[in-house]
Amino acid sequence: MDQPSGRSFMQVLCEKYSPENFPYRRGPGMGVHVPATPQGSPMKDRLNLPSVLVLNSCGITCAGDENEIAAFCAHVSELDLSDNKLEDWHEVNKIVSNVPHLEFLNLSSNPLSLSVLERSCAGSFAGVRKLVLNNSKTSWETVHTILQELPDLEELFLCLNDYETVSCSPVCCQSLKLLHITDNNLQDWTEIRKLGIMFPSLDTLILANNNLTTIEESEDSLARLFPNLRSINLHKSGLHCWEDIDKLNSFPKLEEVKLLGIPLLQSYTTEERRKLLIARLPSIIKLNGSIVADGEREDSERFFIRYYMEFPEEAVPFRYHELVTKYGKLEPLAVVDLRPQSSAKVEVHFQDKVEEMSIRLDQTVAELKKHLKTVVQLSTSNMLLFYLDQEAPFGPEEMKYSSRALHSFGIRDGDKIYVEPRMK
Repeated sequence: MDQPSGRSFMQVLCEKYSPENFPYRRGPGMGVHVPATPQGSPMKDRLNLPSVLVLNSCGITCAGDENEIAAFCAHVSELDLSDNKLEDWHEVNKIVSNVPHLEFLNLSSNPLSLSVLERSCAGSFAGVRKLVLNNSKTSWETVHTILQELPDLEELFLCLNDYETVSCSPVCCQSLKLLHITDNNLQDWTEIRKLGIMFPSLDTLILANNNLTTIEESEDSLARLFPNLRSINLHKSGLHCWEDIDKLNSFPKLEEVKLLGIPLLQSYTTEERRKLLIARLPSIIKLNGSIVADGEREDSERFFIRYYMEFPEEAVPFRYHELVTKYGKLEPLAVVDLRPQSSAKVEVHFQDKVEEMSIRLDQTVAELKKHLKTVVQLSTSNMLLFYLDQEAPFGPEEMKYSSRALHSFGIRDGDKIYVEPRMK
């Protein structure tokens, strides 16, 4: 059911965390009881608030009484206001400025692009370390204002904001470690490089579901732009060239890569994708969420050598020569057909006659006897069969069980089957 419009933060807070909906539980981390004071609200002795407040999808449009917010939320460290109807940064400021210990703030899916964030308002965010602005259509100008006022910001989420370009901030944000900017429309590497300029301390860059087509940057420049990048997510990007994968080696601290769903890998099998990526990225310790063990790396690098050994010289990547120096030139793996043999050419001996026959190995001993009736002129009930493996040292083996399949004897080309009449 849709929430009514025009509800305040304080109104929703009182409703959700009333004793009827959120009974007070004693114990560490379970809740905080705020007692009433003579001048306080009569609601004070009836609210028990945890340090993590989740007020998403509640139809909130405004803050409400700021004194009430300050009285109840002095201990709150995390606040989820996603999917509400906040469209005025001044109302957000009224809430945040009265939550002095706030470190995590989620404002996703609020129509905040409809107002301008002034620096005086942004100052109330100063203590926030993790800020989520997904699907808020927040402008880059607003992002810049926030960055200038949040000296301790470590994680920023800007997904689903329809960004086609990146606007550089006049001031670098030295504190940011993680940028989550998935599901936008960033196609040109010239836009991505701006992120390195703005966030020189970036540890994790999540670019999934952007149609980035290539990494147009020199190796030296990549190292300067992203000197601390440890993890990059390029899931479902538009990369279609192995040279772009090789350029990931230019990030000096890169350890983790995610590369599923890119055009480059569509024509390869799952095994080929993983092994070829591991072999090309010698420094990574985790690929697509899975640890790369030492044994898997060696297997992948040897696979890489064998994969490219038949390619013409001009088509062989430089990494091939590096790995040949490491392992030497490897012999191609022998192709072994593990499928069971379906037939065999054998010698059938009966009395003084020898006849070469091709027999199906999926049939039983009883079926073979029926097949031999016309050859040896004996009834199946009067027929004894003996199998001689040409390499066996123990002599013939009687084929005494009628239901036994011929392939279970290990019959091969050149083996012998002896037929004798049953003695009466």
